Amino acid sequence: MQTFINAARTVDLAAYRRGQTPAELTIGEHGTVSVSYAPFDFINRSAELVLVGLTPGRTQAANAIEALQQAFAADKTQDEALRIAKSTASFSGSMRSSLVAMLDAVGVPAKFGRTSAQEFFASGSDLVHFTSALRYPVYLANGDNYSGAPDPLGHPVLRSMIESHLAEEAAALPKAIWVPLGKGAAASLQHLVGCGVLDGRRVLSGLPHPSGANAERIAYFLGRKSCDQLSVKTNAARIDDARERLRLQVEALAA
Repeated sequence: MQTFINAARTVDLAAYRRGQTPAELTIGEHGTVSVSYAPFDFINRSAELVLVGLTPGRTQAANAIEALQQAFAADKTQDEALRIAKSTASFSGSMRSSLVAMLDAVGVPAKFGRTSAQEFFASGSDLVHFTSALRYPVYLANGDNYSGAPDPLGHPVLRSMIESHLAEEAAALPKAIWVPLGKGAAASLQHLVGCGVLDGRRVLSGLPHPSGANAERIAYFLGRKSCDQLSVKTNAARIDDARERLRLQVEALAA
């Protein structure tokens, strides 16, 4: 991995942001997808909450590479530079507010003796670890971001990333609460549960994704919108079931 870290220090960021992935960052090309290095190696071993996306997009990867370059320019050690680069994955704005409200609603803060999930994200806090089912950026042949097809668990290379990199993080954070953001992340975590690498009791699958596109589902989950106000696109019964299951799951953990 050292070779890729060295290469990231000199990447032309402007070209990278335009969709040009340099060969020196390419970990491998496999059929319709390619895996590229970006500095997402750091694991925050003191985290109580782990947020898991599918894979870093190009913008997120470029921001991490830029942070790495700036850290090295400021004479930071490599370990510190990797930590700073990983921290650029911060989860902010309305998405964070929605996630905090949903975690509060199912009782997660009480599990750690806290009054609100906002405390996980407090300034100077070291309680959240951001990661992805596929640690390094995955791109399609045309340079676009990968969004879940082909199925990561059905693709041998992508599956191996889950069973190596994500499994490493699961082993490092056995007492944290794991929150998958999206179906791909949830399926990946459940795969590790099936492999015996991750404790399924600590995986909170079923929370609506906290993006703006899920505003109605989030509002109903939080009781801010009634069933009769929902559009036909929102399955109230499914959300009710998920909310109650998650509440009971967290209650059992706290006990």
